[in-house]
Amino acid sequence: MDEPILTMEEREAINGGRWFSSLSPSLRHDILRCAYVKRFKDGDMLAARGDPPEQWIACAKGAVRVSSTSVSGKQITLTYVEPGIWFGDVSIFDGDRRTHDCYAHGDTTTLNVAKADFKKILSQHVEFYEAMLRLQSRRIRQLYGLVEDLNTLPLRARLAKQLNHLLRSYGVPSLSDAKAIRISLQLAQEELAQLLGASRQRVNQELKQMEREQIIRIEPGGLVVLDREGLLQIVNADH
Repeated sequence: MDEPILTMEEREAINGGRWFSSLSPSLRHDILRCAYVKRFKDGDMLAARGDPPEQWIACAKGAVRVSSTSVSGKQITLTYVEPGIWFGDVSIFDGDRRTHDCYAHGDTTTLNVAKADFKKILSQHVEFYEAMLRLQSRRIRQLYGLVEDLNTLPLRARLAKQLNHLLRSYGVPSLSDAKAIRISLQLAQEELAQLLGASRQRVNQELKQMEREQIIRIEPGGLVVLDREGLLQIVNADH
């Protein structure tokens, strides 16, 4: 369902994005002027593998689950796009079709720029080319970092790193405990395991160990981090 405007919270998520906030006011204005809002329910499909690229997209609320399907037909989650992050530009640049399926994870809002408008803005702002290069460079660095972690860090450290990342993006203060922070993005252990390239059983073991150490608390509604410093120590211990 299309809604004409972003809520205040959604607008803050877009404007506060690290990359978007680095753009000049005139470029931000031109992007927002031609962007349109879409709202999705949990599980709604935003784009399918093989689709022609029709728009450039930013997550404004919730999360976008990017996945692929294995030969056996099982869906494998590769990443979650969080509020303030833009995606979908690679297919517009190379003219090839979408490489993955994208679904709403929870109630999700996106800001969308049609391909024609994206190309028009490129032609009008030299700065936009440089900004897109910076965006691609950051993604490549992150990708190399992920591959390095997968090959060098034990699962415990990778899990702690992932939880810390989710905390930055989705952390909300716990009502019952002043020092505790709840991860508001609800992930099943299977989904968390897929992000880490590990089995659900092994991730469950590591989570229970962290719970015994009173670093986290596992609740039916998700994970609560009790000791963020403890999480960071696990990450740094293996670097």
